Order: sequence, then structure tokens, then C-alpha cells
Amino acid sequence: MSEAHTALILTGGGARAGYQVGVLKAIRELLPQTQRNPFPILCGTSAGALNAASLAVSAEDFGRGVDGLVDVWRNFSAHQVYRADPVGIGISGARWISTLALGWVTRRAPRSLLDNSPLRRLLNDSLDFSRIARAIDSGALHSVSITCSGYSSGQSVSFFQGRSGIEPWRRSQRIGAPAEISLDHLMASSAIPFIFPAVHLNREWFGDGSMRQVAPVSPAIHLGAHKILVIGAGRLADENARPTGSIYPSLAQIAGHALSSIFLDSMSVDLERMTRINKTLSLIPEPVRRDNGMTLRPIEVLTIAPSQRLDHLAARHAKALPWPVRTLLRGIGAMNPNGGALTSYLLFEPPYTRALIDLGYADTMMRRDEVLQFLDLS
Repeated sequence: MSEAHTALILTGGGARAGYQVGVLKAIRELLPQTQRNPFPILCGTSAGALNAASLAVSAEDFGRGVDGLVDVWRNFSAHQVYRADPVGIGISGARWISTLALGWVTRRAPRSLLDNSPLRRLLNDSLDFSRIARAIDSGALHSVSITCSGYSSGQSVSFFQGRSGIEPWRRSQRIGAPAEISLDHLMASSAIPFIFPAVHLNREWFGDGSMRQVAPVSPAIHLGAHKILVIGAGRLADENARPTGSIYPSLAQIAGHALSSIFLDSMSVDLERMTRINKTLSLIPEPVRRDNGMTLRPIEVLTIAPSQRLDHLAARHAKALPWPVRTLLRGIGAMNPNGGALTSYLLFEPPYTRALIDLGYADTMMRRDEVLQFLDLS
């Protein structure tokens, strides 16, 4: 295969990104040479940005990079991502209550529901960002992009680092900007709205990259991908009959619905659009496209997404959360079965993350032949 044109897209979803690690674990086992990186183009958004950056740092030894991710995600704790201790949760809750009750006299409103400074420390201690440039120079990595959302401009910005010759791009409400990927890019891309604080980059405050990302596949295409593997963090299509509901939705159910629309809907729409474009291009002979200056090219896409609903999976393991977090979430209905969607994004605890890894591994092995064919290993 032409490795320089094979991309991996890792989507957002908070704790749900553990599913991606299970898929990567399966792919690692299918590779005849685990050291060689099969995805020289890496694109990450939100929690997927953390996994993408980890793979980029370890691009000179893909197998070791995947092993590192598996070790981290199998032993994750909410304390490593956000302050889950009684004092931290108490301070956060008090700030929000005082703002809601006494907002007219409060000079400083809270910036987020949770304090994710532990995640910053974890990433700072575990990722050597200088290794990205080294991997690019050695040829193990072509490029990596991290997508963030600008709160002032409303633009979806894909910060990319890669080989020379990659041109920045500008489309409606989305741009690609060259940068040396840093810790701040990861913290900004994974700043789930309301839950984690925004991050100041250059001249603007940025939040979770899944917001307003109308074309999640486009960064990989702009970076030169001809083949793209998309690993989702939720079911991209649900053909079940619409359920009925007579009980008014809780705040957690509404919040979970909003987050799911941010993390899942745009990817589904973009993949449908790509399927239509590929079908249209297949009807036009390549010489005709070339002679008429058509720059569009067919893109081979393989999508792997959870075969089970992750909100239901999270609801089964919700009690693994530290009690201060459970207390905070119980007040908004997140500990109820219908609030599982919100819980699924925050449940950074081994019972849940290990179940996600196992599910991602099993789903990939069920499609073993497709994966092997996509990677030209069959």
C-alpha cells in the first residue's frame, strides 16, 4: 500500500475514546510488523486528539505506542482527568450554585463544571512532543492534525504538523493552520463545552474540536490521504424503532443528547456525503476527470464504530465513579438509566474503560477480513 496516503481519524467522545484503543489493539495484533506505523497521517479531535498525539509521539514504533495506550486506558482513573476529590467537587459545585443564586453580585463566574488540571499534568509527564518532529524527519510519520473550535471566530481550526509542502487550507468555517503540536492544542481540543475549561491559543479561546466540525474527514483529505480508517466513539447509525417517552428529560439526558449531537452527527453526515461523491466519481473515467481538471479523487473509507450503545454500557458501570462525582451527577439525573449518555463521557474508571477496550477489540476482530484488506495485508 501507499503508506504516505493512509490516514487514521480518531473522533471525540471523552471516556468513550477507550473504544478506539481496543480497535488499535486488534490492528496491532493483525500487523506482521508491529513496529512499522500503518497510519502516517493521524487526525484527532477531542479525546481522540489525545490518542492521535500519543500515536504521533510513538510513530517510530507503532506497536509500543499502542501498548502504551492500552496500559493507560486499562488503568485510567477519573482522578487523572479531573479533580474528583470532595474538595475539588465541592469548590466547583459551590461556584456554580453561587453564580446561579447570586450572579448579579459575583464578579468571576466559573469557567467549567470540572477542573481538568490533572489531565494536563498527566499529558505533560507522558508525552514528549519533540518526538513528533523526529518521527516526521525519519519518515515514520507524514503529518498529524489536532482540531479545535474557536469560540470567537466560530471556526473549526485543524492545527497540523507535517512534512514540508503541505499547504494550509481555508473553507467555509474551517481552516487548516500549520503549528508545532503542543499540550495546549490537546487541552483545547478535548475541552468538552461546559464540562472542561477553554484554552487560549494564539489570539483566541478554543474548545472541543467536535463543535462546529461540519466536515470531520476533510483534514485527512487535505493532508493527502487516499485511504481513511475512521474509528468512532458511538454508533453512527441506529435503525431501531423510535422509543416513546412520557417522562420529562433530566438535565443529564438533555446534556448527553447535546454532546452526542456534537460528537456523532457531523461524522455521520460527512461519511454519507463522501459515499455519494465516491459513487459519482466512479461513473467518470479517470482520464476524463484528469483532462477536465477535476481535483476530486475517490477516497477509500473504512469505519469501525461500537456495536453496542455506550450509554447503556456506561450505566452498568456508573457506580465505579468516585462518590463526590456521583453525588454531583446524581443531582442532574446522570446516575439514572436515561442519563447514561452524559456518564459515558466522564466515566474514566477501569470497569468501563476496560469494557470499551474489549468491545473495540471484539468489533475489529469480527471484521478482520475487512481490516486486512484495507491495510493490504490479505
